This record gives sequence, C-alpha cells and structure tokens, in this order.
Amino acid sequence: MGLIGGMARTAVVAGTATAVSNRVSRRQAGRWAQQEAYQDSYAQPQYAAPPPQPAYAPAPSAPPTGDDLIAQLERLGQLRASGVLTEEEFAAQKSRLLG
Repeated sequence: MGLIGGMARTAVVAGTATAVSNRVSRRQAGRWAQQEAYQDSYAQPQYAAPPPQPAYAPAPSAPPTGDDLIAQLERLGQLRASGVLTEEEFAAQKSRLLG
C-alpha cells in the first residue's frame, strides 16, 4: 500500500469519526432538551401572594321585605313558642328584622 492509499484510509477513518462524533453530540443535545422540557412540565408552579383584602366591611344587607319578612317572623315566633328564644331575644330579633 502506498502513500496515497494510507492517506485515503486516514481520510476515511477521520471522516467517519467526525460523523459519529457529530451524531452523538446531536443525540445528547436532544436528550438534554427533552429532560429540560420534562422537568419544566412537572416543576412546581410559582404562585403569587393573594391580593390584600379590602379594609372596609361589607355593606349590611337590606332588611327582608314581603313574604320573606313574614316567613322569618313566623320562624321567630315558632322558636319563641318552643322555648328556644326568650321574650327578650325574640324582641331583639324582631326589631332587627323590622329595622
């Protein structure tokens, strides 16, 4: 084998080694990208602190009217009749409902 044959063999070996090295590098980079994507998809989400609550109290609800008022007064009367509410408690709740 002459000088040219040795140089040709060296070129083939070097070319093959370069091609294999490049392929291994690309595969490794692909695996790293997959691993990052996997870790990112299962990472714990970062939550912001909840917004501060307003310092004011909610508006008082309007006193009940009509049928709702009558139903609540009847319920209070039943509670008083059954002994759950005293006369004073009944009077306080009644005045609260009637506003």
